[in-house]
Amino acid sequence: MTYTVRIEPSGHEMQVEAGETLIEAALRQGMNFPYSCRNGSCASCKGKIVAGEVDYGTYQAYALTEEEKDVGMALFCRATPKSNLVVEVREIGAAKDIPVKILPSRVAKIEDLAPDVRAVFLKPPATERLQFLAGQYIDILLKDGKRRGFSLANSPLDDELLELHIKRVKGGEFTEHVFTTLKEKDIWRFEGPLGSFYLRLESERPMVMMATGTGFAPIKGMLEYGFAEGLNRPVHLYWGVRYEQDFYRLDMIESWKAAHPNFTFIPVVSRPTESWTGRTGYITDAIVQDFEDLSAFEAYLCGHPEMVAEGARRMQAKGLPGEHIFSDAFTFAGQPKLVGGVE
Repeated sequence: MTYTVRIEPSGHEMQVEAGETLIEAALRQGMNFPYSCRNGSCASCKGKIVAGEVDYGTYQAYALTEEEKDVGMALFCRATPKSNLVVEVREIGAAKDIPVKILPSRVAKIEDLAPDVRAVFLKPPATERLQFLAGQYIDILLKDGKRRGFSLANSPLDDELLELHIKRVKGGEFTEHVFTTLKEKDIWRFEGPLGSFYLRLESERPMVMMATGTGFAPIKGMLEYGFAEGLNRPVHLYWGVRYEQDFYRLDMIESWKAAHPNFTFIPVVSRPTESWTGRTGYITDAIVQDFEDLSAFEAYLCGHPEMVAEGARRMQAKGLPGEHIFSDAFTFAGQPKLVGGVE
C-alpha cells in the first residue's frame, strides 16, 4: 500500500510505501529532510504530524517525550504512515544536490590526539574528491556489512584527506582495531556525505556551539570553513570533557581566538583535578548560566546523545527557537534498550 504525504510549509508531496519511514521515503524521492543517526537517538529528524496517523516505531525515550507526542511530534527516521499524512518539517536545500558516493580510501596518516582519541586521515582515489558540507559525516563500511559513522573534522575547502576523530570505546571491536592493529596504507570503504548537520553560513544569528568529547570534530570542520569564508558573527564554543587531558587541538583554538575577536572558547571539565582552573560541571549548565535569553541565537550541538537532547531542551527554555537548533548525536553499537523495542 502507498500513502500520500503532503509537506508543509513547502506544499511538496511524496509517496511512502507501507513500512517505509518518512526519512527513507524522503531520501528516495529527493526530499532533503533533517536527519543524522537514523536510529531514533538524536532527534535531528523531529517533525510534526499535522494530520493522519503514524506508527512511531522504536526510539530512545529522551529523543521524543510523551509530551511532544501529545502535540503531534514524531521522529521521522522511525515513523511509518498508517494513513495519508500532512506533516510539518523544514526542508533543507543546501545538501540535496550533493551526490552520496561509496568510495574506497587509503589510510594516509594516523595521529594520536588525546589518551583515547585518534585522528585517522583517509585519502580517496586520485580521481575522486568527496563533496560535502562542513559538519556532515561518512559511514565506514565494514566487511561484515555493519557500518560505523564518523563526522568529518576537516573543512570542505581542504578535502584532499578526510579527517576523522575516533574515540576508543570500551568493548568496541572497531575502535579496538583502530587503536591496536590499524596501520597506514590500509584500505577502508565508506559512504557519504551523510546527515543534515552542517554550518548555515548564510545566517546572521550569533552562534552557540556545544560539543562533548569528539563531538568537537564536526565543529572544528565548521569553524575552519566558516572562518575561511569570512564568518565574523559572534561564536561561543563550549567544549565539555571528563578530564582536562581529553582536550586536543587547543593550539588551533588559540589561533582562532587570536585571529577572530568575535570567537569565544569556554572549556568545561566534569571531573577536574586540583590543577584545573577553568569551568567545571556539565556543559549544559554552563551554557544556561551564561545566557539569559537565546531567542536571537542559533545553536550547533554534537556529542553524547543524552547531552545533546538535554542541551536542546534547555536552550529552548531560554528562548532559542527549535528551527535554529542543529544537532548530531554520536551513537554506538550496544546502546540501551529502545523505546517500544529491544536491543
